[in-house]
Amino acid sequence: NLQLYGKNSNLGMGCNAGIKLAQQHSHDHQTFGFVCCPLSQQEIDKKKIIVYPLANEPILILVNKNNPIENLSIDQVRNIFRGDITNWKDVGGWDKPIAVVTRLHCKKRPGHWKTILPSAEAFTKERINVSSADEMVKMVTKFDTAFGHTGSTWIFDENSNVKAISIDNVVASADNLKNKTYPFYRKLSAVTSMDPSEDVLTIIKKVQYGKSFEAIAKKYNLLPLNSASAIQ
Repeated sequence: NLQLYGKNSNLGMGCNAGIKLAQQHSHDHQTFGFVCCPLSQQEIDKKKIIVYPLANEPILILVNKNNPIENLSIDQVRNIFRGDITNWKDVGGWDKPIAVVTRLHCKKRPGHWKTILPSAEAFTKERINVSSADEMVKMVTKFDTAFGHTGSTWIFDENSNVKAISIDNVVASADNLKNKTYPFYRKLSAVTSMDPSEDVLTIIKKVQYGKSFEAIAKKYNLLPLNSASAIQ
């Protein structure tokens, strides 16, 4: 069964793993994968895969629930991740140092966290690096001064002491991605081999156009890219 949200999401396995799954497709082993970054035509050609756009997913900017901050400007967010702002008092918060937490995956691909800053080198060297959304949420839960990011399809359970803040008083939602007022997002796509089976294509079409995916998109603030109202 496909799962497109939460800890066991097929979207969370990483782009390289998703591409590898697509490449492993055969008559006896029908499979495909997912990626959360736009792929260049050069990479698509080299790896012999087909890309099926699904949705844009907001990237949430996370702080600990104990943190009084509810909103920051886009410049403040970027300056914190850059290391130009290092204390919460400089953005109207308490007098405590900011603990920046990052998950900078797929460094050679565009999109995703690069909507915040364009390269890993642009982020402060004084940061905590994590390798999964689960680790990210645990870190922001653990440190009340933490500042991090994750996709909106993550499920926050009762142990997750985190909250998403608004950016320039704009919340992370599909509507705000559509009207281009929320700035941070990643592009979710399915990927297959060059000769996907009809069964695989049927599953992907259900994700692209099906009612069940519409329900998931609505719940997790995804902006579908294949509906009449989608961004072109």
